[in-house]
Amino acid sequence: MKILVVNGPNINMLGIREPEIYGSRTYSDLVAQITSEAAKLGVKVEFFQSNHEGAIVDKIQEAYGKVDGIIINPAAYTHTSIAIADAIKAVGIPAVEVHISDPDTREEFRRVSYVRPACIATIKGKGFDGYLEALRILAKR
Repeated sequence: MKILVVNGPNINMLGIREPEIYGSRTYSDLVAQITSEAAKLGVKVEFFQSNHEGAIVDKIQEAYGKVDGIIINPAAYTHTSIAIADAIKAVGIPAVEVHISDPDTREEFRRVSYVRPACIATIKGKGFDGYLEALRILAKR
């Protein structure tokens, strides 16, 4: 089984960006934690992070026929990108939406997710552990 982990804008700034919300661990720490859990589950993982909506859409489309699941944290594009949601629907790959914080407890605009209806599950507010939960959900399919 192979899982694609897609992270959107500013996730590369973990550890620097608003540590009171996102914590002090870095993107490299996140990749290491997911990689470790994937090894325990016997799952291969590929990582992709971009600050550009089109690059994320391209990566999702390129995954067609190549991966068994997608973990996606679209970050700010959660609330704005119909294109990312449409890409997930187009490829038909089971996807789990993940958010480090809980957007439903933050600013009003963060409570809308265009991606959520295209996903089989949403995990929010569990920090890095949310990615591991998503990994386990997809591994069981």
